[in-house]
Amino acid sequence: MLGIGREASEQEIKSAYRKLALQFHPDRNPNNPDAEERFKECSEAYAILADSEKRAAYDRFGHAGVGGVGGAGFDATVFQDFSDIFGDFFGFGDLFGGGRRRSRAQRGPDLREDLTLEFEEAVFGTESKVTVRRHETCEECRGTGAAAGKAPVTCRSCAGRGQVRYQQGFFSMARTCPTCQGMGSVITDPCPKCKGEGRLLRQKTIDAKVPAGVEDGTRIRYSGMGEAGAFGGPAGDLYIVLHVKDHPFFEREGNDLHCVIPISFSQAALGTEIHVPTLDGEQTLKIPEGTQSGTTLRLRSKGVPVLNGHGKGDLFVEVKVQTPAKLNKRQRELLQELEGGIRIENLPERRTLLGKVKDIFG
Repeated sequence: MLGIGREASEQEIKSAYRKLALQFHPDRNPNNPDAEERFKECSEAYAILADSEKRAAYDRFGHAGVGGVGGAGFDATVFQDFSDIFGDFFGFGDLFGGGRRRSRAQRGPDLREDLTLEFEEAVFGTESKVTVRRHETCEECRGTGAAAGKAPVTCRSCAGRGQVRYQQGFFSMARTCPTCQGMGSVITDPCPKCKGEGRLLRQKTIDAKVPAGVEDGTRIRYSGMGEAGAFGGPAGDLYIVLHVKDHPFFEREGNDLHCVIPISFSQAALGTEIHVPTLDGEQTLKIPEGTQSGTTLRLRSKGVPVLNGHGKGDLFVEVKVQTPAKLNKRQRELLQELEGGIRIENLPERRTLLGKVKDIFG
């Protein structure tokens, strides 16, 4: 019936049964007696093979050794582990009475708020106020939803079990009670302030402390600051998502900062010291003699603080040699004189593409 051999392991038996049960389950085949009969046969086969004693009797005597299984003698206790095989698929956890009544109190949902920061606020940290609209527990009923002096009463539809039963084929099926939504009780005298909800929608201002070193997209979690739980349940969490504005001069990569500083031809050729702006104020940077345009110099520990850690990143300064757009007569004469006396050494040799290909392939 299950399509497996006598040597099949317990896991192979479960796997084979799961495949066939999902295929022939009555919920997937409504008003199909053949599928229901096939599902019954597969279930009986699994009931035998999942029990070590019944399996041993079947191995020795065949179907005659397990004549008590099926029909009126069908043993449904073997299906108490259906939740292990199917999870919550088709509601097998409740199929044979194994389900539990749901608790009325439930955890509240999480909330998200967005906060925009200036570049410097993200680097050095800041404190800001965030306005949140959220449900809070009703003080009148303390979250129960019932009027003062009253309490939820047992649901008449399910007698407090949270489930109602009905017959489907040879199975007794259990489903969540539609009257109480599986809670087993209903509120007949609701709280006049919250109308039985147990919560009220309010606006609250929260002091958000932003640590130094946060980045764009950083999430800060505030435990228990989200929506209040239904019927006295615990509150969810509040997540504040940070959005950092760009800086007009610096670019950030992790904890490091990058910037570009223009220098003159004479400063690059002769070397000099320049004042570089940093987030901590001006810093002196030495330009070595003969610095080429595009050279990157580093200022240590002038970057962004490490979030929730120690130390800072570095500031990388790229120098760009500026070429004068206009020269007076004297400047032109000096440059021409300089051009005649300067010998450019160690220039890379210009080679054709063909020559480079020959170098690669020998």
